[in-house]
Amino acid sequence: MHGHGHHQAISLGHSNIQLPRTLSRPPFAEVSREAIMAVAPELANVPAEYIRRGLRPKAHLMLAGISALPSSHMPSSMLKSHVPASLSIPIRASSGQPTYPTHVLAVASSKSSGTEHTLLFPVHNIVIASQCSALPRLPFSSPPTSSTLHVPVLPLALPSPAAFKVLHSYLYNHSLDGVLKSLFPLPSGFLQSLSHHTVQSTLASGTSLHQLSTYLCQSAGSSLQVLTTHAAHVKELWQDMVALGLHDPELWDTVDLAWEIILGALNLAAAGH
Repeated sequence: MHGHGHHQAISLGHSNIQLPRTLSRPPFAEVSREAIMAVAPELANVPAEYIRRGLRPKAHLMLAGISALPSSHMPSSMLKSHVPASLSIPIRASSGQPTYPTHVLAVASSKSSGTEHTLLFPVHNIVIASQCSALPRLPFSSPPTSSTLHVPVLPLALPSPAAFKVLHSYLYNHSLDGVLKSLFPLPSGFLQSLSHHTVQSTLASGTSLHQLSTYLCQSAGSSLQVLTTHAAHVKELWQDMVALGLHDPELWDTVDLAWEIILGALNLAAAGH
């Protein structure tokens, strides 16, 4: 499932670190119709892409629903052994009509076991069902009462729980600049005007890629250690995308761009050493 693309050996000082030349993109798989019907029967005959587009204008109400949950009852992490089957969360009357989450994902690392912490992410079932093709069907979740929200908690093992924090935000706000900002420093002027078209045109421009790689190399003080850590963050994000079955072309192109920039920066730093 985590197949790499072609490998190129980047010589870092006295050691060779093997990094894939490209982060391979799995074959496109659409989300299952059954998964959508299980959470929104009324959307049974609506194309998945249309559902995804229709969710974007509603994202601010969903994010407001997540923000409205009191941290006393909705912790951001807990020990794996303490994760309950469900959570009951008190909710206050709100003027803004937020859309409350339906489930909580308890994300642990698929690479380790034991007593480590899991990260907890409130989610809306239709957001997950319409975008993550590799996740199992979500169990039934009862609608909130006037004062309490009852949400099932689903354990989920991913290569990088920390990287899922970035993807959780993206599933709602679809901010490409937010994804890049979370990975490593880039010029604010580039990030401000970032659209999918900008990502694609930058990928096609050797000059633009070289400028961004140079910026990143300089911001890291040409440190191979710092740049290798940046590369690891991009790779972890990619691994989570594969594990979730997240086939968003805009996101994939943005991760490809991040990988090109970091490989270029590593090559510049290695040449300097």
